[in-house]
Amino acid sequence: MSRTHTYRCLSCLDEVVTRSFDTSHLSRTCPNCGSFERFANQSVVDRFESLEASPPAELDWERLERREKLVVAERLARTERTLDDFDVTDATNAVAAE
Repeated sequence: MSRTHTYRCLSCLDEVVTRSFDTSHLSRTCPNCGSFERFANQSVVDRFESLEASPPAELDWERLERREKLVVAERLARTERTLDDFDVTDATNAVAAE
């Protein structure tokens, strides 16, 4: 039996799909909320929710926009990066990975 991977709609966070391949996200229309949205790998969503529950002070997490937070969560969940690899710039509040 092959392993399946779960992906969740980033718009409503309710709709879930499974696939036999592992990628960071899928782009598709959500049958639940109707938006054409990214469906993030569940590991990314789990990391995002963990960071939201316990925000990393070293990133000034609250200043980041939702998409920026998701980029950080994706990099932490799917690569070998750590929080030390990110910095929030003052000019744009953008997240920069070193």
